[in-house]
Amino acid sequence: MHVPKVLAGIFAIMMRNKILLLGSGELGKEVVIALQRLGQYVIAVDSYANAPAMQVAHEYEVINMLDGAQLDAVVAKHKPDFIVPEVESIRTERFYEYEKQGFKVIPSAKAADFTMNRKAIRDLASVELGLKTAKYKYATSLKELESGVEFVGMPCVVKPLMSSSGKGQSVIKSSGDVAKAWNYALEGSRGDLMEVIVEEFVDFDYEITLLTVTQNNGNTLYCPPIGHRQERGDYQESWQPMLMEDVHLSLAQTMADKVTSALGGSGIWGVEFFIGKEGVYFSELSPRPHDTGMVTLGGTQNLSEFELHARAIIGIPVSEITQVRKGASAVVLAQDEGSAFPEFIGLSKAAAISGADFRIFGKPTTRKYRRMGVGLAFGDEEISVIVERAKQVAGEIKVVSCD
Repeated sequence: MHVPKVLAGIFAIMMRNKILLLGSGELGKEVVIALQRLGQYVIAVDSYANAPAMQVAHEYEVINMLDGAQLDAVVAKHKPDFIVPEVESIRTERFYEYEKQGFKVIPSAKAADFTMNRKAIRDLASVELGLKTAKYKYATSLKELESGVEFVGMPCVVKPLMSSSGKGQSVIKSSGDVAKAWNYALEGSRGDLMEVIVEEFVDFDYEITLLTVTQNNGNTLYCPPIGHRQERGDYQESWQPMLMEDVHLSLAQTMADKVTSALGGSGIWGVEFFIGKEGVYFSELSPRPHDTGMVTLGGTQNLSEFELHARAIIGIPVSEITQVRKGASAVVLAQDEGSAFPEFIGLSKAAAISGADFRIFGKPTTRKYRRMGVGLAFGDEEISVIVERAKQVAGEIKVVSCD
């Protein structure tokens, strides 16, 4: 029977696709839930057992994703319709071969490979696309870092080329900080890259995450901008919307469109910008849901970032993204190490707070400052009031590490 192209596309969307999720943390968990609500079949993969996404997936695999042979083996075993990377520590150069074999990488092999390494994405944005960025240099040794610091000036920021959630990131304020920053960056690096980026400290007024959705139909959409505050290079609170001048938002959207178009593919992207006296600076890019975007779990949009990602993956078109209400999120952190599933105290108190909610991620172990949950708040008040309520929710929840 001959099936018209239009109907064939509809049938393809309605199929129960097999999705291989590479990375099974809290963001991946929400992606799995969103995909299952669309009738999809998910295999969750990570380097440790009982990862959050594994707890809700149909199947799971525990492998070293930096081992190309292990990665090849799990792809060959499951023969997925979609390969969805959710973390940085993956042998991403293998994705090009998977595409040649007919597998669909989300958003694309190029996007996953480039954005897992700060060097590739920064050079693409700054050199090839001409986007405004902070002045920067790369370093593969302490001596090169010292030279780079001299070039960009102090204060400056040092980051591993491959890391997540701000790990290994620090600020150099004096020459005595350089060696410490070098060692800390290497400790926080994911993968086997022994290289860092040092960039000038941008005098910014605020920073945003612009969640950007690219789709098979070519229609790119933008979520209302998300503001956030960081400590130790990791986000502590985020809020939506971030109030900003229309001219700055328009420029950020234009820059996001340029870089996502250059990388190609469909999915959600967390595009980060600094907004300051000198205008809009491109900072970083993640080709997947962003941690600051957990604020959307509080119903701030008609579709959360995870629901948007799921639809973009399997090709269900989204016609618009609308702001439903104001919202904020605040992280729940562990304070010490534990080798078993922790206990949580204060959930009843957190639940008693009006205009609020929370999520517990289900991580099997703890370590100091590990993100274990998130407090959510929403309403019509001023954003600052909603942020304080999210912090109150998170503050009521105590993580008790267990051995």
